[in-house]
Amino acid sequence: MLVAHVSDIHIGGSKQSVERAMRVRDYLNGLPTPVDAVVVTGDIADHGLVEEYEIAREAMRYAAPTLVCPGNHDSRPEFRKVLLDHVGRDGAGPVNQTLRIDGLTILLCDSSIPGRHDGHLDDATIDWLESELARAQGPVFVGMHHPPIALGLPSVDAIRLNHPERLERVLRRHDQVKAVLVGHAHTAASAVFAGLPLVVAPGVVSTLMMPSELVLPEEWSEDDALDFERPPAFVLHVFDGERLVSHTRVVL
Repeated sequence: MLVAHVSDIHIGGSKQSVERAMRVRDYLNGLPTPVDAVVVTGDIADHGLVEEYEIAREAMRYAAPTLVCPGNHDSRPEFRKVLLDHVGRDGAGPVNQTLRIDGLTILLCDSSIPGRHDGHLDDATIDWLESELARAQGPVFVGMHHPPIALGLPSVDAIRLNHPERLERVLRRHDQVKAVLVGHAHTAASAVFAGLPLVVAPGVVSTLMMPSELVLPEEWSEDDALDFERPPAFVLHVFDGERLVSHTRVVL
């Protein structure tokens, strides 16, 4: 099975954001062997505006079943209205979604906190995840926007997932979970969390450089470490039912 993992499109976040997102879309849609699914782990819009989601809807028109979760730059009501057509349906509540395809279940949790940049899985989301895992048949990928561990990126680590032990307890109770997929960091990274592969997708809109790669002023912010010139990138996950192999691809 081949699963594309895209993240941090940030439509409206730069002059090139739309072109970059569509370049990734066209690359994926043009693959000689189509992907089985596309997972997009948040920050679809940069300001949470309806107009941004309308553009994003076209930029994410992938030729495969697609699952999308919000990030810290997204707004749940607008996200639901444009991307999910859920007009008037609990617009403020978490957007948790399930995709089942060819024996694989993909669960995307909403780790966003309205009005904040750090992440949290609220009780309703934890209960939803527990319930979905209990009924899942076969292997499962669990995804969200915020990484549950520090990545060595100070600006991201300060706003990662809070109370990751809540998530870890759930994952360790269900051995059918095979991987955790996240975004938020604007850089490709991999680690282990709850004994599982943790894969961080790179950013489409930009790349966040590590402090050791740059000469930064004494007082610096994330903006000083973001590179908007490096090409957009995404991850291709190859999954055989047990083992996950992840390939990062840049789109020139």
